[in-house]
Amino acid sequence: MQFQDLLAYKKSFALAMKIFYVSKNFPKEEKFSLTDQIRRSSRSVSANIAEAYRKRNYPKHFKSKLTDSDAENSETQTWLEFALKCEYIDQSTFNDFKNDSEEVGKLLNYMINNPSKFGSE
Repeated sequence: MQFQDLLAYKKSFALAMKIFYVSKNFPKEEKFSLTDQIRRSSRSVSANIAEAYRKRNYPKHFKSKLTDSDAENSETQTWLEFALKCEYIDQSTFNDFKNDSEEVGKLLNYMINNPSKFGSE
């Protein structure tokens, strides 16, 4: 199994790509603030899952990287709230993205609480 096969990775990557495409329509003045931040945090979720999987032989490192991923997922939700309140996305898009993010969070928490199911000792 590779990290790309993990459901949490697949779903977080898909969400990051959805955010990327929607954020292309954010105002130009947001390029170095909200647009950059939401893209970075959403991509970090997947990146930290990949790093965690590579460190799965070390349970504390595995859990630590997954916790980092969960934190980035929460940060992404915060940026989504700003995008909604600034009217860069509509309520329907926000709800869709938030639901995806919450599902990723549940998958991450499952991994954190069950490291042995992912090859962690």
